[in-house]
Amino acid sequence: LREPPLRQIEASIAFEVNKPTTQEQRTAWTETLKDVLPAEDVDSNAKLLAGQFNFNLHDIRNSAAQAMHSQVQETMADKVWDACCNLTRPRLDQLAQRIEPKATWNELVLPAEALGLLHQIAAQVRGRYQVYEDWGYAKTMTRGLGISALFAGESGTGKTMAAEVLANELRMALYRIDLSSVVSKYIGETEKNLRKLFDAAEQGGAILFFDEADALFGKRSEVKDSHDRYANIEINYLLQRMESFSGLAILATNMKSSLDQAFMRRLRFIVNFPFPGVAERTQIWQKALAPEVPHDELDYERLARFNLSGGNIHSIALNAAFTAAQRAEGDKSVTMPVLLSATRSELRKLDKQINEADFRAVQITKVTA
Repeated sequence: LREPPLRQIEASIAFEVNKPTTQEQRTAWTETLKDVLPAEDVDSNAKLLAGQFNFNLHDIRNSAAQAMHSQVQETMADKVWDACCNLTRPRLDQLAQRIEPKATWNELVLPAEALGLLHQIAAQVRGRYQVYEDWGYAKTMTRGLGISALFAGESGTGKTMAAEVLANELRMALYRIDLSSVVSKYIGETEKNLRKLFDAAEQGGAILFFDEADALFGKRSEVKDSHDRYANIEINYLLQRMESFSGLAILATNMKSSLDQAFMRRLRFIVNFPFPGVAERTQIWQKALAPEVPHDELDYERLARFNLSGGNIHSIALNAAFTAAQRAEGDKSVTMPVLLSATRSELRKLDKQINEADFRAVQITKVTA
């Protein structure tokens, strides 16, 4: 129990039973995995599972049993990992929206520095046990054992896609925090909802993704009335809970300056997502159309001259694919005129100035099979 009863009905003795420590969980995993994995894989997988998940002994045995009965065509180690993720999943579905991660590293177009930081995040998640337990950091640190990262950049620059890539790479569930179910107008309810959310995610297996993070992690204000005081209490609670959270939390915002500076100190990584330049936009255009989409030879360098974000480019490619598919008969390939027409519509939607010279007809060459 989290708290003992306030009033004892009769004489009794209360005992506090804690979850097994990380070292004890590793020992339990080692004993459990001996029956399901080759001997040479037991120790490494026991460290990985104990470092990522915070389970009691029953959950450890239950995960291994589920893996043994799974009919999925995977290695037994992957089955055990999936069983652990499935065990934590139902406890988050009521508090956040689950995103099915599909993006991969090949789809990300970012500067080398940003990509390097994302790879560091993935490496630190995998190496938690070695650093914290084998190398003794857990003995000297009481807070900050989790990993928190800020993804900052304009809308459409790839923040959500990067979160998907990390979830895919780490084989973890990705949960976008549903602010409508967390934030409450009633005093104290927001903190209760946040506590449920963080407590549910403490077991591991899930990445918490705070999209539009400035709505929750905004700057504290001078207290002028009771509304200011209670708003600051919410932010103070978030500061404490983020520092004590042991999992991976990602904050995404396009207004980095709106975040409270106290959050910035508690963030282990800050990844900036710059607006793509011409070279980056060329790569994004080359990857925008799905491989199965029929298309003519396209002038990607010409398309990259339009000052658009990656999100806008993917919207244009999708609209162009629908336009080509709606042709009643004949060739349904995506052509340059179709893409230029979709680009014009996107620029109008964004209220950007349109130079008609950029949309003049060009010679189109058919791609040979």
